[in-house]
Amino acid sequence: MDFDLPPDDDPRRTDLRAWLAEHPAPSGRDMAEAGLVAPHWPRPWGLDADPVHQLLVDDELRRAGVRRPTNLIGIGWAGPTILHAGTDEQKDRYLTPLLAGEEIWCQLFSEPGAGSDLAALGTRAVRDGDEWIVTGQKIWTSLAQYAAFGILIARTDPDVGKHSGISYFICPMDAPGITIRPIIEMTGAHTFNEVFFDEVRLPAANLVGDVGQGWSLAKVTLANERVSLSTGGALWGQGPTAHDLIDVVRDHLGGGELDDPLLREKVVRLHMESEVLRLLRLRTVSAAIRGEPPGPEASIRKVLADEHGQRVFALAKTLAGAGGMLTDVGPFGGPVGVWHHAYLFSQALTIGGGTGDVQRNIIGERVLGLPHEPDVETGQTWAESRRA
Repeated sequence: MDFDLPPDDDPRRTDLRAWLAEHPAPSGRDMAEAGLVAPHWPRPWGLDADPVHQLLVDDELRRAGVRRPTNLIGIGWAGPTILHAGTDEQKDRYLTPLLAGEEIWCQLFSEPGAGSDLAALGTRAVRDGDEWIVTGQKIWTSLAQYAAFGILIARTDPDVGKHSGISYFICPMDAPGITIRPIIEMTGAHTFNEVFFDEVRLPAANLVGDVGQGWSLAKVTLANERVSLSTGGALWGQGPTAHDLIDVVRDHLGGGELDDPLLREKVVRLHMESEVLRLLRLRTVSAAIRGEPPGPEASIRKVLADEHGQRVFALAKTLAGAGGMLTDVGPFGGPVGVWHHAYLFSQALTIGGGTGDVQRNIIGERVLGLPHEPDVETGQTWAESRRA
């Protein structure tokens, strides 16, 4: 693939510039209806854009100073899963408001006893006529305090193998019986939550896919999660990136050179890593264009991106010197407190969305063909447990 972007007179550029001239400050709804939030999605929600077209859209929006709506879990994880397995009614109801950022989403997967071994989840959903009654607990639920909806996996059949008895639901977060409790992180912020379900009733129409299909759909979500969390290569697609840090260094030097050879090497290495991550992103976008869910390359990119993000903020901390201990000081003593917050939060990068160790197991088994790791309790490999 030619990674150079099309020239300025490319019709796709000129059409987009004309649209931006008519919408100089587009709303989230404007962008969603124009297919600009997720251009690689199929029409009418996207543009059926190939990887180069998607990068072109990104480039033009950046030039115009236009930011897409923020809805990380909705756009990055829930939306692709609903596209993959949702009914036409579910797509019509949820996708446009999701893309527009009008309805924030959260993910209700992890439990106190089911994190890395997610299939061991204990939250139950029992059918009662035209409803499902959900009882259980979820943890590490980002944005639950703001979310209108959550993607929920729950055990609907306890008498079959643990991977086979799980189903996938859309859960309104204001449903009676839901309790949300904050988890305060070391940054002092409140990103994560515990969520409790006390006989929460969900309409049968909120089931995504078939009963018992939840594990395969969860894998679709998790693959997209690993793509989304690693987008940008730092802080899960949000906040400052390696390029931002390099810009800070250049501004500080005023066109001069970085004298310290070790620091210079670190800056160059971060630039190289960010370019590798950008090219890997094209592979995942290409898979989406072909209608394929993200494969093991999502795990590869997440491992690389998480550790890259930690190195970006560790270097920022080094460049800040003594000022790095302050909440309102960034690299070289500038008033950029986001770097301090990002350094503390970056410690979570290699844990959230599947730990680095879990991702390496996936890479070893599905890419390198290494033997599956046996379960410590049953002695079965992953493939053997699936057959059971």
